[in-house]
Amino acid sequence: MKNKVELIGYYGDDLVHACSAWTSTSRDLNEDKVKRVGKLLDMLASNGHHTPFEKSSLHFLVDTDIASHIHLLKHRIGVSINGESARYKEIKEDKFLVPDDWPENWQRKLINYTRLGNDLYHEIIQELEPKLGRKRIKESARFFKTYNSQICADVMFNWRSFYHFLNLRNKPDAQKEIRDIASEMLELVKNIEGNPFEHTIKAFKL
Repeated sequence: MKNKVELIGYYGDDLVHACSAWTSTSRDLNEDKVKRVGKLLDMLASNGHHTPFEKSSLHFLVDTDIASHIHLLKHRIGVSINGESARYKEIKEDKFLVPDDWPENWQRKLINYTRLGNDLYHEIIQELEPKLGRKRIKESARFFKTYNSQICADVMFNWRSFYHFLNLRNKPDAQKEIRDIASEMLELVKNIEGNPFEHTIKAFKL
């Protein structure tokens, strides 16, 4: 009943970002330039020169409630998202989120309410498919699905778009559920073996 985040792949690192910036002068590397990567990235991030940070990618798979999926879609820049769709299939798993900061009695009420909606979702598909057709009934049966229903979303950022997302969603005033997703994404990136984005993370003060 919790949202889940998995980092399924990435491309790039601090050096990719630095080399992109050095394209304007010379991409030839030597020991001295490699030692200056951290300082260069800090200067770029501090002065708003963020284009070089578009040359990496971070690829996540997220089990997310629909409300948070909407937050992923809104105000995005350079983010590629593909989500599980009830229009193309009948969702069988009926996954859903229950807020962990709610009192137990309200958690139970939400669970019962959600399960009722899920039961009606499957019931109406079975009953009205012969009349409306499989495609149409799947589309309209979704109206029984609640905002806490969970779907699987495939989400890919470049680093610039990832920072923009974190700046919006990993903040105290963001909705808790999307803030938790953003925070988990950042922790996964920080814990990539070898810490390939170490200087970039420091440059953006994350």
